[in-house]
Amino acid sequence: MVSGMRVRLLSSNWLRVITLLIIGSMTATAAAEPRILVLGDSLSAAYNMPTESGWVARLSTDLGAQVEVVNAAISGATTASGRARLPDALDTHRPDIVIIALGGNDGLRGISLDTMRDNLVAMIGQARDADARVILAGVRLPSNYGSAFIERFRDVYREVAERTGVTLIPKLLEGVADDPSLMQSDGIHPNEQAQPIILETVRAALDPMLGSDHAALPAD
Repeated sequence: MVSGMRVRLLSSNWLRVITLLIIGSMTATAAAEPRILVLGDSLSAAYNMPTESGWVARLSTDLGAQVEVVNAAISGATTASGRARLPDALDTHRPDIVIIALGGNDGLRGISLDTMRDNLVAMIGQARDADARVILAGVRLPSNYGSAFIERFRDVYREVAERTGVTLIPKLLEGVADDPSLMQSDGIHPNEQAQPIILETVRAALDPMLGSDHAALPAD
């Protein structure tokens, strides 16, 4: 009788141990799965196209279930609005990597380049304080803004990246912006056909951060 009780007790204890090990393994696996937060404007918000056609949704599809991609891009966003929204987004999603793709609307609205620079630096600081790595994506302005201003605008991204040491994508619309067939009629927003090209540009900077275990699948 006593022997039987001991067997049942030992079996029960082993069951608890095994259960705890399984739960611990699941928790560790979940914790190891990276989360990416995209903080952007209409260039990242699938403007004027189905959401699933945008480069952010395509990135999520490519990376699969092992990597969570959160799209916090909002059409019309500026560096100031991004700076205001980022703390809550960091608290809510706790990303491992933050992609900051903002500034285009600052340029279009004539916001001071110093203000834009300060906001970008501040957002990078916010992300780092939350233990996230940062990719900064530069955007371009239409040619009618003049070559001198366009160059100074572009230099802001380079200066911020050099100052903070973050990974820089010099031109989010590399291979897209100068091809009218890949742009919408407004000449500002990329069309649906451009999204795979933008995705490849982003992945070139992102994949080394993710490592081989989470490398994106080849794009179609």
